[in-house]
Amino acid sequence: MRELVERVDEHDEVLAVVGRGEAMRHRWLHRIATIVCRDTAGRTLAHRRPDHAARFPGCLNWMLGGAVAAGESYEEAAARELAEELGVLGLPRLVLKFRCAGAISPYWLGLHEVVVIEPVTPDPEEVAWHDWLTESELVELVRHEAFVPDAREAFARYLAARPGSKTR
Repeated sequence: MRELVERVDEHDEVLAVVGRGEAMRHRWLHRIATIVCRDTAGRTLAHRRPDHAARFPGCLNWMLGGAVAAGESYEEAAARELAEELGVLGLPRLVLKFRCAGAISPYWLGLHEVVVIEPVTPDPEEVAWHDWLTESELVELVRHEAFVPDAREAFARYLAARPGSKTR
């Protein structure tokens, strides 16, 4: 079944509904919702993508997420992806949105955050390994060559957007 997304413009305004594959092939802007999961101790969930994943196989990431479906809001997509990928029900909060050049295709990225208080049950089709990392451990992981490039950009923007953050 074809995954339908909204093709958007430079201002994130909808132009048309298209297939996600088509949007990526033509490098059309579309929307991606991501979620940063924290635990009650303030640690961040990091994970490695499965080796058989279509996009970024075996790569490390600190965000979960995927395409925003046609007619879906960033927040709805983030909540759906959280449930699909970790088995967690929650209402992720939008932290920032930016236009990402993308290693595969450009898109608007909505970065959300949620505190997870229940055990996670990662979908093995999406998550091959996961762990809760302190901020210093996460900063080190982001520098790893196997880290998803788009996620590295999102991490830098996230740090810059946090109140009281210092440029690293």
